[in-house]
Amino acid sequence: MTTTANGTAEGTQSGGGAAGGGPTQEVTVGPGGDLVFEPAELTIAPGTTVRWVWDSDNHNVVRSSQPEGADWDGTEGGDSETYNTGHEYSHTFTVEGTYEYYCTPHRSAGMVGSITVQEGGGGGGGGGAAAEQDPEHMGVPIQAHFVGIATILMIIVSLVYTFFVVKYGESPHTEGGN
Repeated sequence: MTTTANGTAEGTQSGGGAAGGGPTQEVTVGPGGDLVFEPAELTIAPGTTVRWVWDSDNHNVVRSSQPEGADWDGTEGGDSETYNTGHEYSHTFTVEGTYEYYCTPHRSAGMVGSITVQEGGGGGGGGGAAAEQDPEHMGVPIQAHFVGIATILMIIVSLVYTFFVVKYGESPHTEGGN
């Protein structure tokens, strides 16, 4: 691993766990410069290796919670060490449960992720109807299509109001000439 002038490390590192034989899932760190993990939520079977691959600079993977008996710590250096584009970090998850993690510099921007390890897991994070999330779960108080309908309705009301103001001008109850 090499360290750059700004104090961040580049290179690869491998986390603990039995590395070998099992399937591998990939998580992109900061895809296209966005402050997210892609996928943010992943469900895997025990023995699966997760490989985080950096697509932008100044990110890390810091564990916020894990099941009892698990030995995952996230990237080396904890909160203080960040890594740049091209860095890779891997860990093999063997203990069932939910692991939550974040990127220290971008946690307040919502750069968080979770991994659920369960028998029969595998896949996860992909598209499709099964991956859709309830907007209320994500903090959206109402369904998104209601917002769209309300927006269209307000545009129509604004146009009708503007039409009548332009067509009829002033109120008939005002004094003075035109």
